[in-house]
Amino acid sequence: MVGRPTTDDLKLLLEVMPPAVRATVEAHPRRGELVELVLDLGRLPEARFPDGGELLSQEAVTREEIAYVVERIGRFGKDNRAGIERTLHRISAIRNRVGDVIGLTCRVGRAVFGTVDILRDVIESGESILLLGRPGVGKTTILREAARVLADDLDKRVVVVDTSNEIAGDGDVPHPGIGRARRMQVPSPDEQHAVMIEAVENHMPQVIVIDEIGTTAEALAARTIAERGVQLIATAHGNTLENLLQNPTLSDLVGGIQAVTLSDEEARRRGTQKTVLERKAPPTFGVLIEIQEKDRLAVHHDVAEVVDRFLRDVPPRPELRTRTEGGGVEIRRAERPELPERAKRGERGRTGRASTPRLVAEEPEEEAEAAPIPPPKVVRGKTVRIFPYAVSKAKLERALRKFRVSAYIVDDLEDADMVVTLKAQERRQPRRLRDAHARGIPFYVVRSNTITQMESFLRSIFGVDEALAGDEEAVREVEDGIDEALDQGHPVELSPQNNHLRRLQHQIIERYGLTSESKGEEPYRRVVIYPGGEAASG
Repeated sequence: MVGRPTTDDLKLLLEVMPPAVRATVEAHPRRGELVELVLDLGRLPEARFPDGGELLSQEAVTREEIAYVVERIGRFGKDNRAGIERTLHRISAIRNRVGDVIGLTCRVGRAVFGTVDILRDVIESGESILLLGRPGVGKTTILREAARVLADDLDKRVVVVDTSNEIAGDGDVPHPGIGRARRMQVPSPDEQHAVMIEAVENHMPQVIVIDEIGTTAEALAARTIAERGVQLIATAHGNTLENLLQNPTLSDLVGGIQAVTLSDEEARRRGTQKTVLERKAPPTFGVLIEIQEKDRLAVHHDVAEVVDRFLRDVPPRPELRTRTEGGGVEIRRAERPELPERAKRGERGRTGRASTPRLVAEEPEEEAEAAPIPPPKVVRGKTVRIFPYAVSKAKLERALRKFRVSAYIVDDLEDADMVVTLKAQERRQPRRLRDAHARGIPFYVVRSNTITQMESFLRSIFGVDEALAGDEEAVREVEDGIDEALDQGHPVELSPQNNHLRRLQHQIIERYGLTSESKGEEPYRRVVIYPGGEAASG
């Protein structure tokens, strides 16, 4: 990989270290890779590198050595962080119960120039950008370089809101790594949102750069800034878009999630529960970037559309950007993931209770035999309302999606035509089950919460079989057509199908945000996929 210009001012950090630690690090062959130094009272000093730690001495750290460091650095703030003036180094303190410093984490700060070449076009677009990624992957480095590029190369008015002096270093004069961008320091982390608003109201910036949005107040301040037409470049807790959507505090940054209640008729048509999750508002950030590695990013353009598709169970296909060995940037589209069963069958929306709308990753499935209890039969043509008691609703819904039977899940036992429960619950006979049984509501018992059990349950009571081969072939063809329309940008004509399969293809195309129409006369009537702009017809 081609190296990029870096400045770390390591000499200034070593000057405040105890003499024994300083001498060992100065002589270390990997000092240029040093990540941090750890000094804990009564323990051996440690140097940490990207691939692990290494002890620096066989002598334990003393109180005098910790005091030596504390006396030579800037004052600690309310967040127990201090720095060295005009450097990016960060010294964090661990205190005992009476407030004495008994441990220090001395992190090496480096300004790396040229890190934003991989997404410079995105930064220059004027869109607000949210960066996600695990600690240490380079989020703050990208923020610092973005501030410099926007201020120096594009001559924009840039203000860095710097909590704990993480972006522009310690002291009153900011580090040259942010170029001509201005820096506003934040007295304490709980005042960050107020400084964000103050920056907009008092200093007329075109761009605001902020590290670690983490509270509801900060998320609200970010929305206020974006609504005033100021470009916002920020980081937030979380590694992926899905992490952010699961975080009730920060999901508002990408539009938020709300539970919408459907009518009985609409719930039956979709084959879902009566509550589905939908995006609540326009997102604060137009672009979301997942930093997977220092040289590999996933870019989600048009966050509103990505979130809408995600909530309809259409997996996102971000733009993958990788820095090559020669220093260039390779850009490609993510591979098309397997379309979820819900989208294959044409249903819409993730489901969840209105009181706690959240997305839940399902646990691995395990194989099990169906309970050997004669299943109740249903009257052909009747829509069955199923109440799951101690059974995974998500897995039961997936089985309903697969077989497209005339049934849906209800949340109230009083509304149920049938109850499905676990064998363990049936043995215990809770009062609710006894009362339902006394009212003549039929029961079906499964051994465990697995997809296999749910499918066996539906096969038994509805007499259904696997999806028809024709359906699967039509689904595969429309998925390939969607890929071609997205990648090539031209209409794609599919093979002739009957009315049922054409309707299924139209529904899948809609889930991907494209449009379609049917053309031709029977039996040669077929679906045409358009990249956009045309109205779909059956």
